[in-house]
Amino acid sequence: MGLSATHAAQAPGDRLDPRVWRMASVVLLGPLMSSLDSTVVNVSLARLAHDLQAPLARIQWVTTGYLLALALMLPLSGWLVDRLGAKRVYLGCFIAFTAASVLCGLTTSAEGLITCRVLQGMAGGLLAPMAQMMIARGAGRHMAKVMGLMIAPVLLGPIFGPALAGAILQHAGWQWIFFINVPIGVFATFMALWLLPAEAPAREPRPFDLTGFLLLSPGLVLLLHSMEHFGSSSRMPLRDPLEGALALLLLAGFAAHARRRGSEALVDFRLLRTGNFLVSSATQFLVNGVAYGGQLLIPLFLILERGATPMQAGMLLAPAGVGMLFSFPSAGMLTARFGARRVSATGAAIALLGTLPFALGPWRALAPWILSAALFVRGAGLGAISLPSLAAAYAGIAPERIPSATTVINIVQRLGGPLATMALALVLNAGTPHLAGARPDPASFALAFWLLCGLHGATMLSALRLPLELDHSGGNVTPPAAGPTPSPCPPRTRP
Repeated sequence: MGLSATHAAQAPGDRLDPRVWRMASVVLLGPLMSSLDSTVVNVSLARLAHDLQAPLARIQWVTTGYLLALALMLPLSGWLVDRLGAKRVYLGCFIAFTAASVLCGLTTSAEGLITCRVLQGMAGGLLAPMAQMMIARGAGRHMAKVMGLMIAPVLLGPIFGPALAGAILQHAGWQWIFFINVPIGVFATFMALWLLPAEAPAREPRPFDLTGFLLLSPGLVLLLHSMEHFGSSSRMPLRDPLEGALALLLLAGFAAHARRRGSEALVDFRLLRTGNFLVSSATQFLVNGVAYGGQLLIPLFLILERGATPMQAGMLLAPAGVGMLFSFPSAGMLTARFGARRVSATGAAIALLGTLPFALGPWRALAPWILSAALFVRGAGLGAISLPSLAAAYAGIAPERIPSATTVINIVQRLGGPLATMALALVLNAGTPHLAGARPDPASFALAFWLLCGLHGATMLSALRLPLELDHSGGNVTPPAAGPTPSPCPPRTRP
């Protein structure tokens, strides 16, 4: 289509090139398909367990296996782009995800379904990072604006996914929760062939760092798996701490290996030495922590402490999603006008205000409309944090280093949620009697909410260190020895 993937497309008058919007309309289909698929499958686990005659503990691996396979492939994204080019990798992911969806629908056993879901996760794990990378390359300084409008449809997946799953399970077999991906995948593949810009691989692609892959990818998988289970039981099995220790050992080994290998390492974590990138990554880590931590803590509070049914809890939680839909599309325009620091820090303060009622109580005096209003405020605040800080992460990154930056920041993002949920679960478990069906005492809930508020405060402090202006000249990162690659986008100046 004539739009270089390595340059921010600018129309006359510093307007965004319309071809970027066409590219964004294609790449959003990947995260949308992955988000919708995950939501529909999560809602269908009980039906899958019944129809495949498998215990829930085993069928849960339909979700867990997908998420761990996603983490396994994440470190490869930058190397694959350098070796094959972004368009080829994205097309390969679409095709593989669609084919794996067909295999999921055709399987007749729980073990077969878990295997196919692992294959699906290996493809789906690269869809969101690849979309993020292509928008960063194509939109330049307008990244927050483009992603704000692009992510809004993706947020519809968790909102409408449960209703779609219910309709499919009522009127068709469970196989159709996977077959529904086929028409989307075929359409997205043809649109990607037509609209995505062609991109040649790097002139001197890095050799594959096999040692780095064997250290980093299993280390991430083991760490995420151990964090998921470490806080889920009041009786901590010995296996979980040992698994976590092995994960840390592998990750420490990768750190030493990457230091020796330098720019030829599978993932170049030296990017974190850059001030803006480090602060932006820390903000992304924390905002994912408070988002996932709230997804764990608030539904448990509504059901166990407030006595709400799952349906009532879902209705109370819906305003949080509406709040995010409200703020995401405007986050980019606000960033262009006020700067990443002001928008992201203000969003963090608003999200903290929306969380404080849960910590302050008294809980029984909080009417349902107060809880819903607080959750709307919290969701709106969370929606205003992420995009400005993500745009700030790419500001100053030379175009040829964007694939590596995407890999690093997605790994950092991925770790924030499990660490926060593990910490909150440990607080709740500390106040839970070792009895079947026992629930945490109110003091544990209060302490957990104060910890969540503390994470919100840390997010705000981190956001206050973000840059005011986003410099897309590529100058904030120490360039490689060959010299910097100038960006066609000059730094934005205020009128």
